Amino acid sequence: MTFDTAAPTTLRDVPDWRYMMQECDELYRYLPAGGSDRIKSHQRKAREAIARLLRGNAELRLQPPAVKPVTAHLRRALDEGKQGALAPAVRALDAIAHDLSWQYGYEKVPKGLTNSYAYAELAGAQGPVVSHDIILGVVLFAPACTYPSHAHKGITESYVCLSGAVSENHQGVYVPGSMIFNPPEHLHRITVGDREPALLAYAWMGDPADLHQQKMVFTRARK
Repeated sequence: MTFDTAAPTTLRDVPDWRYMMQECDELYRYLPAGGSDRIKSHQRKAREAIARLLRGNAELRLQPPAVKPVTAHLRRALDEGKQGALAPAVRALDAIAHDLSWQYGYEKVPKGLTNSYAYAELAGAQGPVVSHDIILGVVLFAPACTYPSHAHKGITESYVCLSGAVSENHQGVYVPGSMIFNPPEHLHRITVGDREPALLAYAWMGDPADLHQQKMVFTRARK
């Protein structure tokens, strides 16, 4: 996809990306908080940040498309998600799938994740949707993936399950339509079901300095 470089490209210029942001807004507007004031507050802050991107007609800076080995599972994850509770969001994601730049996020990829994990940002300081107070994206896990224990300094994180099934810290199972909430410094480990890939949307909220200088650090399990 190419654009006239005389003026910045914005969400209004590319309706599929605007629809994706609208679906992100829907996720944080209507998913239940389960009676948790902390989750409810996070949802409110996330949807307010997304609403600012929509109202302000945010700039769109598409990154060069990139794939990783795990994206061989993307079609299955999308097809399964279209049958699930959040089908509108999955269809919107499918419409922009050709624009996504899938990344690892590490200088050295942890052993075992090379073929089973990647993420693609939807909004952040570098784009595709330029945002300075929220990071939005999707993460794809292959079947039977284990994502090691880690925490985020100064970052409040939520995952919304779009397809597949995952567990965090072996405490419950999350399926399409459910949300995982991780406050700052919370150590968490994700495991994925054996039969199907898992596709999750995520949102990161925090101070800009923490948000855009985040470095992933895994915690080794004690022997």
